[in-house]
Amino acid sequence: MLNQIECPKKRTQIIKGVTYVYEDYPYWDKQRKQNRHRRVYVGKLGNDGNFIPNRKYLDRHDAAKGERSAVVPPKTATRKYFGAVHLLNEISKITGIEADLKVCFPHTYRVVMSLVYYLVLESESPMYRFSRWTYDHWHPANENLSSQRISELMRNISEDAKLKFCKNQSKRRQESEYLAYDTTSVSSLSEYIKAAKYGKNKDGEPLPQVNLALVFGEESGMPVYYRVLPGNIQDVTTIKKLLKDVEFLEIKKLKLVMDRGFYSAKNINALYKGNYKFLISVKLGIKFISNLLEAKRESIKSFNNYDEEHEIYTSHSTEKWKYLETDKKGNILKEETRKIYVHLYYNGMRAEEEKTRFIKALRKAEIALKESEDDSERHNTLVEQYFDVKRTPEQGIQITYREEAIAQRLMEFGYFALLSNEISESRKAIETYRKKDMVEKAFDNLKEKLEMKRTRVHSDATLAGKFFLQFIALMYVSYIHKYMKQNNLYQNYTMQSLLDTLDVIERYEYEGHKYHCGEITEKQRELYAFFNAQIPNTL
Repeated sequence: MLNQIECPKKRTQIIKGVTYVYEDYPYWDKQRKQNRHRRVYVGKLGNDGNFIPNRKYLDRHDAAKGERSAVVPPKTATRKYFGAVHLLNEISKITGIEADLKVCFPHTYRVVMSLVYYLVLESESPMYRFSRWTYDHWHPANENLSSQRISELMRNISEDAKLKFCKNQSKRRQESEYLAYDTTSVSSLSEYIKAAKYGKNKDGEPLPQVNLALVFGEESGMPVYYRVLPGNIQDVTTIKKLLKDVEFLEIKKLKLVMDRGFYSAKNINALYKGNYKFLISVKLGIKFISNLLEAKRESIKSFNNYDEEHEIYTSHSTEKWKYLETDKKGNILKEETRKIYVHLYYNGMRAEEEKTRFIKALRKAEIALKESEDDSERHNTLVEQYFDVKRTPEQGIQITYREEAIAQRLMEFGYFALLSNEISESRKAIETYRKKDMVEKAFDNLKEKLEMKRTRVHSDATLAGKFFLQFIALMYVSYIHKYMKQNNLYQNYTMQSLLDTLDVIERYEYEGHKYHCGEITEKQRELYAFFNAQIPNTL
């Protein structure tokens, strides 16, 4: 028989990427008069997640005759929910996420996958409830993870491993597809995050924030790359850094689609310089755009220009872009012209909606100005642009509309413009640009489904790790969204209800035998087929 030994709790600790296993021995410290803990390291976890004991641990279990014998645990049987996890396992294989994680995180990739699965399947639950979820769900790591270990893992995700993962994933995308690029703000409740700054919060919250930039493949429907930015960084300044990152990712045929917040002459010149293709929305107030619009304001509304599919009037022209290269001091090194396609659009319904909103906003600003006892309302953007305001002791406040400025603004409603150095056809340009909506949907998924509207972590390292886990989770959510939309599944399901429908499938295991699953309904089989996923083993 083996000698009687203690059965302390076994815990894990990640040191330089290796997951070590130790036994925790609590004891009472008489001198300090407090509970203390002693660690005894007994081995580590292998790449497959199995426990590898060290010599000290094996020696402790030697038989009385001096012969080493293994501790044989009793055979166990388990039954856990598995159906939704199986779908995520299939997506991991189809997209190459599992293979790329294994390369970048050889010792912890199963734990990373388990945390990502939890984010996808338990979107409304905080991370500290992972231990409750793992009680009745099978997952790749197939072990409980304490809050301490989860925080530890997030802190230890290296920048090198994250970039390597993004690089490997970007190689799996189609080189011909346009990449949508946008940013969003994430409010922070922690005063310890260095990147959290006050800026233009896109959710309208009066909190410090970090900004998240996301690159998204329009055809694949999958995110490619992300960056965390200080909260006071403006959109227009992020392009230069993005282009440097693209060099590392080795995306040879970069094609970007962006909204007008990223437009500047310097950014367009930088895209030309790198021989990158682009499609970007621009403000109508830019001089050469306003001149073109003035010339085509009425002719664009010809029925021959109507695009029935997109319900808009279209017009395009080939123009010359004044290309400049300058040094760091602003001295011109090269000056020439480049070909650029200008696409103008008019939407009558949009024009009426914009006019109504604008008129209501003017009236609201006027009322606020009259009711205000001080001059704070004068700094309202609408007031500064469209009102002349005087205040005298005798007559009080006097407001005069700037009729010419208002008339000019009304004439712009319903029109919008796109620039491209590749797409010459207006119908194709608007179709490509509208696919950018998936980035907005991705941000919604990050903030709502993936518990990211406000971040509560207390260190930059933990925040960086959490963003990475949520970025990977977004890959799964995006894949599911794409195929739900293609197969009209949103008519009968939300994403959560679909996952819940699969989640009830159970996985049965008995040591020494291959696992099998419980009964699978025809409806569940059809759902797996919609996502090109294999049916779980039921034999």
